[in-house]
Amino acid sequence: MNKVIHLLKNIKVHPLLWVVMGIAIITAHFTELSLLLFIIFVHEMGHAAAAAFFSWRIKRIMLLPFGGVAEMDEHGNRPLKEEVIVIISGPLQHIWMMGAAYIAYASSLLSPELFSLFIQYNLMILIFNLLPIWPLDGGKLIFLCLSLSNAFPTAHKKALYISAVSLMVFFLLTVFMMPFNINIWIVLAFLIFSLYYEWKQSRYVFMRFLLERHYGKNSEFRTLKPLVVNEEDTIIQVLQKFQRGCKHSIIVEKKDKEKMSLDENELLHAYFSDKILTAKIGDLVYVY
Repeated sequence: MNKVIHLLKNIKVHPLLWVVMGIAIITAHFTELSLLLFIIFVHEMGHAAAAAFFSWRIKRIMLLPFGGVAEMDEHGNRPLKEEVIVIISGPLQHIWMMGAAYIAYASSLLSPELFSLFIQYNLMILIFNLLPIWPLDGGKLIFLCLSLSNAFPTAHKKALYISAVSLMVFFLLTVFMMPFNINIWIVLAFLIFSLYYEWKQSRYVFMRFLLERHYGKNSEFRTLKPLVVNEEDTIIQVLQKFQRGCKHSIIVEKKDKEKMSLDENELLHAYFSDKILTAKIGDLVYVY
């Protein structure tokens, strides 16, 4: 019950949404808007409920004039299976909603027009959210897939590259197929801004990922993965090889021969606690 109350307290409504609702009432489109907001709300609550189940830190659930966002205060150190469940818990809500709508329609509780509109909105939001564009669910799934075989910053940048290409395709389709659809242009502008902001914050995102590992907030490691590095590599160059879900030991080599090994915690401590920012990895061998 406490988790439910906490979730409800985190629900925020963007001021512009009230304006849109007022316009919908004036223009006799309140029913359509209500259906759309209900679907979006259930979608975002699916993310939030799954996150709450795993005791994630939920910042807020924001309802926007053109969608919704469930913001989490997590930074890439949760188990991958948890992240997959939290991400897909949004799209999965559309399945039961469409099933319930069909039962209501078959029982004559829902008019054919309303049923058709409800199914149309569900499919539209479901397909849109699975597009490989950050910060949509599809973009986040791409990031997780890339994280299985790439270092965190590499996976993050590759996911943003894929998002940029997909967004360009989306932009061209909009230009040629729906050039006068204002709603699509608003959504497109939001995606462009979100992708640009994520790119600008990529260094910060990486630092938060490392800080959580430094403070021991990584709850599960999928495997032990040694990192073989040269003693001339800088500390930050080695940190940029860290991969989510993996515990690293640092094997320092000199002229292709192992010199010494370090634990990842020693490296993180040197960088964040001792503020050894520009040293080479070989220098730490003598310290630790």
